Amino acid sequence: MANYHLSIQIISRGKNRSAVAAAAYRAGEVIKNDYDGIVHDYSRKGGIVHTEILMPGHAPAEYADRAVLWNAVEKCERYSTAQLAREIEFSLPVELTMEQNISLARRFAQDVFVNAGMCADVCVHDKGDGNPHCHMMLIMRPIEKDGKWGQKSHTINGRKINTVDWNDRDKAEQWREAWADYCNADLRSNGHAAAIDHRSYKRQGIDKLPGVHLGAAASQMERKGIATDRGNINREVADINKEIRQAKARIKKVKTWLYAQPVQDAPTFVSVLNNIADAANLNTHWQRIGKEMIV
Repeated sequence: MANYHLSIQIISRGKNRSAVAAAAYRAGEVIKNDYDGIVHDYSRKGGIVHTEILMPGHAPAEYADRAVLWNAVEKCERYSTAQLAREIEFSLPVELTMEQNISLARRFAQDVFVNAGMCADVCVHDKGDGNPHCHMMLIMRPIEKDGKWGQKSHTINGRKINTVDWNDRDKAEQWREAWADYCNADLRSNGHAAAIDHRSYKRQGIDKLPGVHLGAAASQMERKGIATDRGNINREVADINKEIRQAKARIKKVKTWLYAQPVQDAPTFVSVLNNIADAANLNTHWQRIGKEMIV
């Protein structure tokens, strides 16, 4: 059944990460990082079913080559703490064929990110373990109309102003909602009743605890009968959710029974308040008697 998963992370040199290494791993390729001279060889990596780079029209044509693109990113970022790329990973619906999922991922990348000026490196993975997903790496520095790298921000009157809105706080929510919309539209157009929602269960008003995303490695181990930490968490969550459903069902039965009982001489609201007050006074009275007996 289709499930919602979309995570966003920043690939940063400050965390000893490399955009070239990340791109090579996700695409299953051999790429040398000209910045540090390290060759990243992931040519033996399996489960990669589709890779492509989508670019805005003003991006240099040579950036269609993965090695050229991400080495250009590494070269233009001088600082040791530089943010090199943004990665968005999202689950693809199992109800769709791989061709349909690739088309879905491509349109999502093109419409939401490339049309906003980003280069998108799209890699679709599927190991046949019921967890098809897409890794999409995005540039963080804009490309000017002349094909040169632009500035991420400017300082005006001592205030830092971003040149693009890609890092705005509300962008993550917009992207998460957009993926749900694109996914649900394709599910409907292909005759599937399943749907996903980017909102948390709490925001949807659902009394249910969320599970955790297994990921490719844990999914494969679980399919082989090997318990994983994430799998154990999901099993515990499933047990708790079962108890919640059972408790709600019992409460519903009690309410149904109560509403079915005949109402005779029902107390008024005022009489209920008076009874509560009488009970409080009675308690005070017996407390006073107890104290007198002790004395």
